[in-house]
Amino acid sequence: MPKHAYNGNIEPQLFFAAVERTEEMARLQAQAEKRKSLLIFGPEAVGKTRLLQAFIKTQPLALTVPRVESPREMMLTLVAEIRRLGKPAVLFPASYSSMSTKSLKGLVQRALEQYPFLLVLDHIASPSRVVTGLIKDLNYFDRTPVFFVARTPHMEDIGALQPMCARSSERLELKEFAPPIALEFARWEARKTDLWASNLDEVLRLFADSSKGNPGAIVHMVKMAHFPRYWAGDQIKSHVLYLDYRMGRRD
Repeated sequence: MPKHAYNGNIEPQLFFAAVERTEEMARLQAQAEKRKSLLIFGPEAVGKTRLLQAFIKTQPLALTVPRVESPREMMLTLVAEIRRLGKPAVLFPASYSSMSTKSLKGLVQRALEQYPFLLVLDHIASPSRVVTGLIKDLNYFDRTPVFFVARTPHMEDIGALQPMCARSSERLELKEFAPPIALEFARWEARKTDLWASNLDEVLRLFADSSKGNPGAIVHMVKMAHFPRYWAGDQIKSHVLYLDYRMGRRD
């Protein structure tokens, strides 16, 4: 068995299905096959970006914008993505980087008419009216599906984009791990990072409970547990570590 292989108490297939989000991944892939848009939402650090990154690897025609900062930057990124995929029917002028946003949009729209691309947009918090309009134009009544993320409980951060995925079938909620999975995930992270202490099981139970099953929080606290200031002899000062975590200390 590999050094960091899973050897916990939960049935391995169940554990990895939860950790790797296999059910959620299948939902994304099915939605892409149907050429329908999808909104992904859930608590901070629950793994939304990680899921999207894994999904992209299964989609040879995914055009990815990791961060939408302005209309022009979004268009330039999409053009670069289309060029990266090297589709012969899509030709761009060598000087496209100096073109206007409107002209870039025209290039992207022509490419979307020639190939069944899909758009994967991450970090589009509080999109401006122009950005919202561009995304809706590129989507064009689901001709090109858009997969995007909301990071606030009531999805305020995506504003006018919400109606694009109004039906429940067009929304996917990523939930935090159930308590047994959270504890096994904490143990797995400890093994992966060679974390050991005489009170390790107690520490990991605190991490799993206090995180409420949030995988990102567990990963951060396991990482912090390696720092010397949280050690007394062969034990981890877990409550001090947790207080620092709650106060935003990450280094």
